[in-house]
Amino acid sequence: MPEQMKHISIAKSHGGVQGVYAHTSEVCACEMTFAVFVPPQARETPCPVLWYLSGLTCTHANVMDKGEYRRLAAELGLIIVCPDTSPRGAGIPDEKDNWQFGCGAGFYVDATQTPYARNYRMYSYVAEELPALIARQFPADMTRQAIFGHSMGGHGALTIALKNPQRFRSCSAFAPIVQPSTAGWSRPAFEKYLGNDEALWRGYDATALIEDGCRFPEFLVDQGTTDGFLNDGLKPWLFEAACAKAGIPLTLRMQDGYDHSYFFISTFMDDHLKWHGQRLSSRA
Repeated sequence: MPEQMKHISIAKSHGGVQGVYAHTSEVCACEMTFAVFVPPQARETPCPVLWYLSGLTCTHANVMDKGEYRRLAAELGLIIVCPDTSPRGAGIPDEKDNWQFGCGAGFYVDATQTPYARNYRMYSYVAEELPALIARQFPADMTRQAIFGHSMGGHGALTIALKNPQRFRSCSAFAPIVQPSTAGWSRPAFEKYLGNDEALWRGYDATALIEDGCRFPEFLVDQGTTDGFLNDGLKPWLFEAACAKAGIPLTLRMQDGYDHSYFFISTFMDDHLKWHGQRLSSRA
């Protein structure tokens, strides 16, 4: 029986195709929406895959509408996959008055606590279920994958890369939450999703994962100096110290005058695409 995948929208862009799709996720026990840009080169040969994970309050649409990635992705021959940030829909537990938790704030963890454990399994969704779907449905070279993201999605990109170094050739981030176990906007969410045993939180904390022995070849991180969340939520110096102690090359670029918005992300999007493109170019 053919796999059911809804085509929500399809548009030609820079010679490629920007699509939005939905499918029934067994992992999240609900319908999940995601966006995929397929470059023109995919008509001739499978193309490498670059995953973009979005931040708090976002859906697949924020980077699709404001990230300005398609022109260069088409030039470089990169498939860009943009998942949603959490499960959504009727029956999904949520805190509608709390933008730092629930729908739009899945934090890329597999929740263990009731009532969130049934649906909030974004780690397994991004690391396992959605990649399997992409491999079946799109002209993707799954031997060449990379991952990046913004804020909460930067946290997700760093942790997923550190836990799956054999899968990803490169990882970068815009203003990532590098230590969510101590950050003001993520610690309460970790308590609700994962319970009170903070030792279990370390599996979803990039700085802690490095301290506990996880390794990755190198990282690129861009951070705006006027980001309002810099000191309480992001703290890139903690990740910098962990990488230095572990001997992991990190390029941390503090971008003067930039904030946390997509004005910042779109400004440096080309740099990240080129950086990943270089590392995805070889088939070996």
